Amino acid sequence: MQYVWLIWSLLILLLWGIIFVYTKSIRAEMLKVSLWTMPMGLTEPLFVPEYWTPPSLFNLAELTGFDIESLIFSFAIGGIGAVLYKVITPVNTISVSDHDRRHKRHRFHLLSLFTPPVAFLILALFTPLNHIYCGSIAMFAGGASAMLCRPDLTRKIWISGLLFTGLYFIYFTTLNMVFPDYVEHVWTLEKLSGLVIAGIPLEEYLFAFTFGMYWSSLYEHLTWHRLQPA
Repeated sequence: MQYVWLIWSLLILLLWGIIFVYTKSIRAEMLKVSLWTMPMGLTEPLFVPEYWTPPSLFNLAELTGFDIESLIFSFAIGGIGAVLYKVITPVNTISVSDHDRRHKRHRFHLLSLFTPPVAFLILALFTPLNHIYCGSIAMFAGGASAMLCRPDLTRKIWISGLLFTGLYFIYFTTLNMVFPDYVEHVWTLEKLSGLVIAGIPLEEYLFAFTFGMYWSSLYEHLTWHRLQPA
């Protein structure tokens, strides 16, 4: 069990590599978003042990709260979450025109981009919620604010949330098949809802859906790009 988290992280990184190799048109976007997402792994002390305590390489998670696996995992899911919609949908990415940028709804562009971190800080500092709920609510707020500011991304945001949840379900299920007791030993279920659906804690579904929502729009939102049918 000591190396499950490492193996799990490397498997999702392998999937990242497969997508990267076979989808040349979105490589740059995928790599950029992965690099933007990777620092999320440094937030691991917020979740250990209140959310889970995964046995990690050199016992870093238990000793320090940090671990190498979180950086690998965050890098991989960031890029995958950003491009999953484009992998299955024939679309091109083009720049938003200057005329469209001047639309009144874009007055809230920066506010929308900062919604997730601000929402997370408010919830983490002023509510007793477990940080996994703070993160999921913050990412949902980020996705919702992106749709208000960039309605052209609405379809991508909702579908990406569902796609990433489906992928995450398959990914998590393979973990449970090989290590059937892992969730029981690692997740702090008594501090969560306690609901485990098909062997996966409810909170993981919430994370997957909201992560897919928010991260799917991040590249287009930050770089002023939009999608058009290929």
